[in-house]
Amino acid sequence: MKRFGYFLAVVCMASGILFNTSCSKPEEKTDDLTQFVDPFIGTSGHGHVFLGANVPFGMVQLGPTQYKQGWDWCSGYHYSDSLIIGFGHHHLSGTGIGDLGDVALLPVADTAQVELKFSHDNEVCRPGYYSVVADNGIKAELTATARTGFHRYTFPDSIKTPMVRLDLVQGIGWDSPTSFKINVENETTVSGFRMSEGWAKDQRVYFVAEFSEPMKLERKDGEYLAVFSAKGKELTVKIGVSAVSIDNARENLKFELTGKSFDNTAQSAKEMWNNQLGKVKVETKSVKDKRIFYTALYHSMIAPALFSDVNGEYRGADGKTYKSELKNYTIFSLWDTYRAAHPLYTLILPEMQSDIANTFLNIYKQQGRLPVWHLVGNETDCMIGNPGIPVLADIYLKGYNVQRERVFEAVKNTAMGDDRSLNLLKEYGYIPYDKDTLNETVAKGMEYALADACVAKVAKKMGKDDDYKYFYDRSMSYKKYFDPETRFMRALSSDGKFREPFDAFASKHRADDYTEGNAWQYLWLVPHDVEGLVELLGGKEKFAAKLDSLFTIEGNMGDEASPDITGLIGQYAHGNEPEHHVIYLYDYIGQPEKTARLARHIMTTLYNDTPDGLCGNEDVGQMSSWYVLSAMGLYQVEPAGGKYMFGSPLFDKIEMKVKNGTFTIIAHDNSPENVIVDHVVLNGKPYDKNYIEFKDIASGGTLEFFMRK
Repeated sequence: MKRFGYFLAVVCMASGILFNTSCSKPEEKTDDLTQFVDPFIGTSGHGHVFLGANVPFGMVQLGPTQYKQGWDWCSGYHYSDSLIIGFGHHHLSGTGIGDLGDVALLPVADTAQVELKFSHDNEVCRPGYYSVVADNGIKAELTATARTGFHRYTFPDSIKTPMVRLDLVQGIGWDSPTSFKINVENETTVSGFRMSEGWAKDQRVYFVAEFSEPMKLERKDGEYLAVFSAKGKELTVKIGVSAVSIDNARENLKFELTGKSFDNTAQSAKEMWNNQLGKVKVETKSVKDKRIFYTALYHSMIAPALFSDVNGEYRGADGKTYKSELKNYTIFSLWDTYRAAHPLYTLILPEMQSDIANTFLNIYKQQGRLPVWHLVGNETDCMIGNPGIPVLADIYLKGYNVQRERVFEAVKNTAMGDDRSLNLLKEYGYIPYDKDTLNETVAKGMEYALADACVAKVAKKMGKDDDYKYFYDRSMSYKKYFDPETRFMRALSSDGKFREPFDAFASKHRADDYTEGNAWQYLWLVPHDVEGLVELLGGKEKFAAKLDSLFTIEGNMGDEASPDITGLIGQYAHGNEPEHHVIYLYDYIGQPEKTARLARHIMTTLYNDTPDGLCGNEDVGQMSSWYVLSAMGLYQVEPAGGKYMFGSPLFDKIEMKVKNGTFTIIAHDNSPENVIVDHVVLNGKPYDKNYIEFKDIASGGTLEFFMRK
């Protein structure tokens, strides 16, 4: 666990002492934003990020896979390692559980070789391209399109017979293959499938591989492993994948790679990344900060991952094949990403919102409720609450094109289910710990409350008054967990008594009243009713004092605390998601200076441009999205609706492409010392609010922050 000693009093000292003031040489004038992306950031420590070749939100994440050596190998790769066992076509980024890594190729010198040893000195990764030269001289290069992987292997003269292993058992070591098959169609074409059971209970990957020259089958172990030899010293392999069928994999391959060279494909991937990264352009004298920012933006665009083939077919949540004119997506880490990633997407990716909403509605129809944590067509039910509700509600409330009645049906029926302790919430008005065998009742109850507030907002906008009242009242259920004596949220029994004994610091992973946290951290999980929480804590002055304490108090969380609780400032844990909104709560009580100092402190100390550049799991874009929004000086605290609170803009100027034009943010007199917003001008007129509405950003315009010490 990483700990960052910190006292609020120190934060209020001269900023030049606190903040990293180092600057690199002035930025180059260029349209190539990929030069500022370092995919190695977050590959060490607990970042768990994907490393390899892909395109924005692509189906394929083609990259190196290593032996599983514990929690930090969830993505299949960790910077501390020096062995590669395959180059697989699907990987996760930043998750706390591992899976995928399937359809793995490995260039080898003989049939017995099962790994490549390498040094980071001989490893290169940039958006859309990965390469490594192994210690034995074999060079592997990877690039990708949306639905295909493209391999280029170059063998040294010392290797007389170049070979390639195709391994369908090999993943990243977290799943178990249940069925597999390799079909040698002819000398240059191989097809097959791999089905497995892991975090995704029923994953299915179909593939077609085309080799650039005739291959000789040297070894075949049943239906899962084949080793082919080549005559030439350079070999390329094009692989199309699908979750539906071999025919669809073949069609994906034909559509996306016919007639394409490796170098042209890598260049196209680079252009796609530049197009997406170019949605946000920043001006700063610090190349280091620019590198952190664009890497964060890059990491926010790895997932959700495309999950429909070129013919529109996709595998549904019920295992059946469907067809849609809109794109279908998967890999939704919603307990994490509803907080910042999706609010970021609604700003800079308006073209994706209808597709995401449609994906959610399809999942609802196919499995009977909105997604919780969806992985390659499977509901994993990982984490708690109803995190699909805030995302869908947010898209609707921001005016994107969705089917409104289907949206309301989905959010209401999901909230009214009987699964995952909702039956207890409906019966008691809260979730009693003595009636729930799965623990985490406080965290679950508070997550349900904020989701219910989102349902209420949707109902209100649609004029459904009875539904609005019901869900608004239920969103206030968080108050039942509040103990006025200890001034914390505590677990309640079915007869209304708080659980004893109580320790506000203690945390047991998956075995207490909170989820990856403790009472200090969960007190603040009321983003939908900050004013109500202020009242519970005795008004603004007492609220501020309690919030100040969060960043200074030290305590023992115990040996069984979750490894996710990292990036600590007092008891504030930036390395995990439930508190990502907390520093912005000062805005609600008229103390924006504290928000600003904390935001700048976190951006400049808990994020950096080294492999250990993240203080916690990336969690499929959430850690990076927090940084991107905060660097803009914005953060959406309330889980749906689009009120972005002000913080401390990191850059002199930011231009982002939004729904109806360009929105420009200018920070006058910005510096490592001038971190506080003195006053604001919107579209040339004085602006007296400490937040801005989504509609004002989406319309385009100019927001000017005037900064001071």
